Amino acid sequence: MRTIWSFWSAPFLAHHHQVWASVRHHLFAWILSVETARRHAGPLALYTDDAGARLLIDGLGLAFDEVHTSLNALGDCDPDWWALGKLHAYRAQTEPFLHLDSDVFLWKPLPARLASAPVLAQNPEFFTEGQSYYHPEVFEAALTGNRGAWLPPEWRWYRAGGAGQRGECCGIFGGTRTDFIGHYADQAIRLIEHPANRRALRQVDDKIGHNILFEQYLLSACVDYHRAHHDSAFRDIAIDYVFASLDDAFNPDVAAEVGYTHLIADAKRNPDVAARLESRVRRDYPALYDRALVG
Repeated sequence: MRTIWSFWSAPFLAHHHQVWASVRHHLFAWILSVETARRHAGPLALYTDDAGARLLIDGLGLAFDEVHTSLNALGDCDPDWWALGKLHAYRAQTEPFLHLDSDVFLWKPLPARLASAPVLAQNPEFFTEGQSYYHPEVFEAALTGNRGAWLPPEWRWYRAGGAGQRGECCGIFGGTRTDFIGHYADQAIRLIEHPANRRALRQVDDKIGHNILFEQYLLSACVDYHRAHHDSAFRDIAIDYVFASLDDAFNPDVAAEVGYTHLIADAKRNPDVAARLESRVRRDYPALYDRALVG
């Protein structure tokens, strides 16, 4: 299955570099993500911009079968909406694919069942409103009363349903139904880039933290909405997961059995994790390690 990564450089330069123990460790993660996946999947493709290509290709020396600088088109977008780069990469796909975040490492091939999944993600994230890091009401409050502002019909329907709300963790994401994935990505991109929405969403606090709303929450809404509407071309869409639950994803024994690591949140700055990451790259990929030190 085609395996892709995305790197929009503007969010990294603006703020995302701070989530890593150092810029060097960010490069180590890229090395490990690409090289572990190379053992199990292909072809490999990168979606980035000119600055990203200079960093990852010219500087670090990562080898991809394809490099696309289509994310140059995001030049006037707010870098706080960092997931836009991923969504533009999702939308560009016309054949089955996997998108990996650069902090995801595949030590083993994914389970065979996922190769034929219409849509796949890392794990579901069920939540209760007011008791979670998912806050869909934040977008709704910002858009309500703003002339011309727009929410996807899937979002409105899903919110009206009340119980059983969830997002989908997209550390890994993809599937065989690129027509559906393209539709979902269109909705998510429009939610952020619609002119009236752009103006209205400027007032949102912690935009960086709320990226999960248009990437992960809207994905759940789109899946469930179309499955419930029998006249939809996407009524047969189903989503499968690497892990059946958030608890499984955080269980080191389950993760080791699957052969999957995702350095989420504060793990990227953990001194022990950073030391192990550097040691692994130095041992297994010494030439790339040396280039990361120069970078």
